Order: sequence, then structure tokens, then C-alpha cells
Amino acid sequence: MITVSRRRGRPAANRPGAAHLRGVIAALVVVLAASLFSQPAQSGDLLIMHRWYTPAELAALNILREKVESRGDRWIPLAINARGKPAKTVIDLIADGIYPNAFHEMHPGIYRPLAETGKLLSLQDQFADSGLLAQLPDLVRDAITVDADVVKIPAALHADATIYYNKDVARAAGVDPQSWTSLEAMWADFPAVRDAGYLPLAIGEQPWQVTYLAMSLLASLGGAEVYDGIFGATPDPQGLDDPAFAEMLVWLRRFEREADDSAPGRDWNIATGMVISGQALMQVQGDGMRAEWQAAGKTEADDYGCLFLPGAKAVPMSVEAWGLVGGLSAESEATGRAFAQDVTAVDTQIRFARAIGAVPVRRDAWIDLDPCARQVATAIDTTGHAVLTPLLTTPAPWIAAIQRALTDYWDTPEMSPRHVIAALHAAAARPPLLPAAH
Repeated sequence: MITVSRRRGRPAANRPGAAHLRGVIAALVVVLAASLFSQPAQSGDLLIMHRWYTPAELAALNILREKVESRGDRWIPLAINARGKPAKTVIDLIADGIYPNAFHEMHPGIYRPLAETGKLLSLQDQFADSGLLAQLPDLVRDAITVDADVVKIPAALHADATIYYNKDVARAAGVDPQSWTSLEAMWADFPAVRDAGYLPLAIGEQPWQVTYLAMSLLASLGGAEVYDGIFGATPDPQGLDDPAFAEMLVWLRRFEREADDSAPGRDWNIATGMVISGQALMQVQGDGMRAEWQAAGKTEADDYGCLFLPGAKAVPMSVEAWGLVGGLSAESEATGRAFAQDVTAVDTQIRFARAIGAVPVRRDAWIDLDPCARQVATAIDTTGHAVLTPLLTTPAPWIAAIQRALTDYWDTPEMSPRHVIAALHAAAARPPLLPAAH
């Protein structure tokens, strides 16, 4: 039987490992890129900045590459991989003299300064003329619009607060995750899972994953109104006093106590691998987990199941997106706009979504969706049930303050929810952490 320690240090997070080595390699890639691409790409060259690294993510990226190269353009990848810690942004690259045509970013805080300096292409007219905007759900249109202008290429639609579980482990433990109607019902089955020799949960304790879990729990417990009060475009600190926020912290502590000794520093896809290999029953993460299962040769029919957090009042959604650098040559702009058409074409959307474990962003590509994808589409079509991830809405300094507070809470077993709430109120009172209205 696997045992779980209730109190852990964090030395593993500081040890050199796979994530550390990826960061070193990424830094070398940037240095090399600075020497190779210290001027705008040539006509027909598509310099692509991205942050993907798992086999499933790279397989999906190759679908875009094939589409681009089939037109005769040259695909030049530039991987900036520092998942879970600060990384260079496209703004940093441009400051270093590197000019990607397209960049993989979601947060509006990246797009605004580019627009202000004339280094961002608007896609409003292009997508309206192509008919794409008419095919996008409201949630996706909101995600790709910054300050009333469509400036992002929507690539894939993800549900964030999702459980993927191992059917063999569930059968061995005698539990049925599809029967769960609440978090309490889910938790009540964990002793049986442990008694059968498995971990109930595969968890990664990187700060971004702790925050990700917390925002998933808040949407589930509090619904859209409470969630948007904390994680909307103009957060209201009064939302910290809603009972659902304290309830979220209570549940976050319960999750922390279920984490195994090796959780600190664990990448999300490594945790997914623990569920795939049968070490753990389930993981709470984005539905990109589906791609990892599929890459391992597993099927929904036989090997895995999926559900939102049981009893969820709302579900956060992510819209993977690309931006296009403007202010370059007319030829470079044409190359970027052709890429936008490639990404959003119906055939590309269908193939890309299946490879990366997502749902196509356009409704006319919702063809032959599997059961896990259908539940996401249903949530999108249910009024008030789907909300945007903070990475698409929330001011970055507020996200950082929440992440610090939640990480401290996770790492300090004696810390109470009221201490976290007080710390965030204090942070919110220090301008300019939040917009001036608050």
C-alpha cells in the first residue's frame, strides 16, 4: 500500500531535475535565437514562439506545421519552456531583437503593450470577413478580444477544472467516479482507494498548479458570480469575504493533505502519468490530460473516464491562442495572416483539438466529439456555467499575489483560511495591484 505523509518539506522543488534541465535548454535556445533571428523573419518564414513540450502538445504543434509547410512557407520553431516559473515573453524577445511572426500567449497584459507600440496585428476584419467570428461561442470571442479588438488567433478550447480517472483503479477499489454528486461524495471514496493500494490523487505542488486547483475549486463551489469577483477583469476584494472563498481554502487544505511525498516540483504531465500507469486513481487538471492518455495508447471506452469537479456550479475554460507581431514587412504580415487562416480552418481545428485533448473553438468543427469533449461543449452552451481562466482576464499582479498567498497556505499546515484572506486584503490595498476602480 502507498503511504502518504501529512507534513512535508519542499526540498524536491529545489533539486535539479527534468524541469530544471528544460529551463536551462530553453535559455540556450533563446541565446541561439538571438544570433539567428536578430531581424524580422524573411518572406515565407514563419518564426513561431511557443511554450509546449509534452509529446501530445508537440504532436498537435506538428499538425500546424504540416499545414504551414503544405503552402510552401518555412516553419521555424522557437520554444520558450519554463512551465511554472517566470519565462521570457514575446515582449522580452522583441526587446532582445528577436521578431517572431506568431507567439503563443493568452494574457491580455502581453497584447496591450504590443498594440500601444504598433507591434500587434488586429484580426477583427480578417476573421469577420472569413466568417470565423460567427462560428465562435461567446466565451471564445471574449477570450480573443482585448480592448474591443480581436487580436488573438483561437487555437483550442480547454475545460480546466476536470477530473480524469483510471477505470482499472476505480474497479479495483470498488468506486464509481461517475456517481459522485459532490466533493464530499468523492472524498468518501478515498479510503477505499487507499485500502486497495493506490493514491486517490496525483498532485503536482508547483505554485501555478496550486493556484490552478484553487481557482477550479472556487468556480465549482461559488459559481460564476463569486469566481468573477475574484478572477474577473476587474477583481473586487470584497469577494474574498464570500463564504465560498473560505470554503475553497478548506478544500484546498484537504487536497494538500492528500499529496504524496514526491508532489513538490512535480510537473502536471508527470502527475497525469501516475494516473495512466495506475499509481493513482485521478488527477484534477485541464482536459489536456486526454491527449496524454491518447498518446499512451489508451481509450475513453476502456481505460479512462472524465468529469468536472462533482457538483460544480461553474467550470473555468482556457482558450489557447496565438498573437501576430505587427510593424514588420508586408510580406511578414501576409505570412502571419496565412497562419491565422491555417489555425482556424475547420479541418485543422478538428485534427488539432483531437491531438491536444481539447474542443475545437468553432462550432462547425464540433463533429464526432468524444464523451469528454461533449461535456465541455455542453458546459459552453449552458448559460452561466463556463467562465474564463484568470490567464485570460485577471490583472497579472493580482494573480501573482493570489499565487503567493495560496502557496504559503499550502506549504504551512498551521495557517488558517482567515490568515490567507487577511493577507490578500492587505495585498489588494497596496496600489497599483488592482485597477483604480478598486
